Amino acid sequence: MAGKLIIIPTPIGNLKDITERSLEALRSVDLIAAEDTRHTIKLLNYFEIKNKLFSYHEHNKRVAGEKLIGELLSGKIIGLVTDAGMPGISDPGSDLIKDAIENNIDIEVLPGPSAFVNGLILSGLDTREFYFIGFLDRNKKIRKKKLNELKNLRVTLIFYEAPHRIVSILKDMSEVLGNRKISVARELTKKFEEVLRGSIDEIIEILQNRTIKGEFVIVIEGNNEEEVKKEFKLSIKEDLLKRISDGISKKDAIKEIAIERDIPKKEVYKEAIDI
Repeated sequence: MAGKLIIIPTPIGNLKDITERSLEALRSVDLIAAEDTRHTIKLLNYFEIKNKLFSYHEHNKRVAGEKLIGELLSGKIIGLVTDAGMPGISDPGSDLIKDAIENNIDIEVLPGPSAFVNGLILSGLDTREFYFIGFLDRNKKIRKKKLNELKNLRVTLIFYEAPHRIVSILKDMSEVLGNRKISVARELTKKFEEVLRGSIDEIIEILQNRTIKGEFVIVIEGNNEEEVKKEFKLSIKEDLLKRISDGISKKDAIKEIAIERDIPKKEVYKEAIDI
């Protein structure tokens, strides 16, 4: 009979934020799969917990994941932890969870902290709709391409970033997204927690003149322009001709184009008269 994978959230900073259920799970599981065993052992020592640790991280997740699935299939109960917060959010734990699901292994997720939630609430920006991206690519070209894909979204955008890249990332955001309202939070729940709010350019000016420490949660307001215009490669007439040549009736083509371009059908019909 297969065992169980327990997703155990750990504090994002202040160790007192851990729940009783998480502590109980850390004590009772057969094995703890940890992103960084050196980090997790400090947590276990603080709470005087003795248990077996197994290294599972981005660079060994394929081989380590196979071993963990084997242990789970043999009946073991395994706890999964990340360095801080909820496993599976911007960390390799998501791959182990997928593998467990594919192998019909029972999964239990304990409630707990996640840094992006704290960062979002502290930002003061719209919390009704938001899009969590996590870490942007290290490659500048790929990073800016992703930002271009996001720039027209009208929802709050949330990112994670490391201290040594924060200024260069913000400069890319300013260039692609424009000088929007932003919040950057670091050292969340710790003694030196800090939240900076303002425009992207204002925050860049503050950060580039100081030594930066701590992981960041970046929260940016969505596109608030009066109208987000879509770009279409084909003119309305060219689009009509293409669809008709593909076998779509003129009537249906007019309807489809009007919906996709969010314009009145009569505008499309004018272009269709002489076709």
